[in-house]
Amino acid sequence: MDHHTLSPAPITIDELQNIRDQRCTVELSGESVSRIEHCRQYLDNKLSGQNVPIYGINTGFGALHSTSISEENLEQLQINLVRSHACGMGDEVPAPIVRLMLYLKARGLSYGHSGAQTATVKGLIALLNNNALPVIYQQGSLGASGDLAPLAHLTLALLGEGEVNWKGKRSNADEVLSACDMQPITLKSKEGLALLNGTQFMSSYASHLVLESRRLIRLADEIAALSLEAFDGRIEPFGPQVHAIRNHQGQQQVAKHFRSILEGSELINRPKKHVQDPYCFRCIPQVHGATRDALEYIASVVEREINAVTDNPTIFPDDDMVVSAGNFHGQPLALALDHMALIMAEIGSISERRTYKLISGNRGLPAFLVANPGLNSGFMIPQYTAASIVSQNKGLCFPASVDTIDSSNGQEDHVSMGANAATKAFRVVENVKTVLAIELMNAAQAFEFRRPAKTSAHLEQLLQNYRKEVPFMESDTYIKPMMDSSREFVEAYANRVGR
Repeated sequence: MDHHTLSPAPITIDELQNIRDQRCTVELSGESVSRIEHCRQYLDNKLSGQNVPIYGINTGFGALHSTSISEENLEQLQINLVRSHACGMGDEVPAPIVRLMLYLKARGLSYGHSGAQTATVKGLIALLNNNALPVIYQQGSLGASGDLAPLAHLTLALLGEGEVNWKGKRSNADEVLSACDMQPITLKSKEGLALLNGTQFMSSYASHLVLESRRLIRLADEIAALSLEAFDGRIEPFGPQVHAIRNHQGQQQVAKHFRSILEGSELINRPKKHVQDPYCFRCIPQVHGATRDALEYIASVVEREINAVTDNPTIFPDDDMVVSAGNFHGQPLALALDHMALIMAEIGSISERRTYKLISGNRGLPAFLVANPGLNSGFMIPQYTAASIVSQNKGLCFPASVDTIDSSNGQEDHVSMGANAATKAFRVVENVKTVLAIELMNAAQAFEFRRPAKTSAHLEQLLQNYRKEVPFMESDTYIKPMMDSSREFVEAYANRVGR
């Protein structure tokens, strides 16, 4: 297993993949320990013997910010905060995203601007290294004041409360801590707020979605290239000259990728009777390319966020400042995640259109890609399924970030709703995997009607691998297992394709 040292040096989204996929252990660098302890000592000294109100440290929270808390109750204040904010509902957050949350929370606290104890940060890392994952729920965050409810559930585990998924079952947190030779954390002043404030729910989803989408858009090119071959499409729209005069980087990358995928194809180079293909084939570089360009913009926003301090108040020991501001506001991520849903939904939308063309009985292909159509319905209804999913994605693309609802008696009067943007974008990307799997099933079926002609060596290998999992359909059969196998193939193959 690889090893990762958490330090103040910037990290890329790609470097998060090993952490997400449980392929490395994490340790805290000496420099990070020094920063954490320097900030904690400063805060302890700041609070010693003075009664100056500091938000969330010796005051209440949100609308209760004017309520002073006595020194003897400061630790209880933080414990009460965690317990009272663990109000998540809905489905559980998937394990890979919980792993990212643990890491990114530890990373945010490690810069020395949050007032956390070293033991608290090391506790988060210990949970991660033991794959002891707090049970966290998808609903509850407004995406401002940080991801309060999800992060409260994450923090409960450090206290030996709540539930943890460990070794294949859900257990009480105190039992898991004991089994992992960990002690519950005793929170000091400000720590509950430091743990609950922050954008780690949103940024973990966003990081995961960037990683997934980078894989999917390359795989989408390969599946679309096979569909192009099956539809007896033309290569000219993918030539470099057309895309150079428009000069969008993503568009040029997709066209180049297609030329590479299709190099050496007998079928693509044979003379064509038709002079033009439908948009869903001819405009693949323009559509897939626009998604590529937008995805890299989104990645740049997310990469800044995963290297940021996003809790509140923010502590600057060397400037003798404790500032209550708004780095927990998720607007940058909310907008990016809404954009993520849009750009990936379009990959699914154009994919479904290619599936529709393949089953339509054009260019020498049998209707619904099966012998004896009429007696056999063939691939008629998988296209319905793809259309249904694409339509659902359109609904999920309504932007969460345009909404805001007052909370905390109006003190928190503009929120990003970025957590909803995150979970909606997650559903869109998962849906797109299924739509691409349906296109691949249709493209592979359709291509068999072009035999004995051959495509490129690259696509022939793709077909050979695919046929080990999903057979050619001679006549009507129970098709759901084939669709499931195709979805599983897309997941596995996308991992091999990479970025």
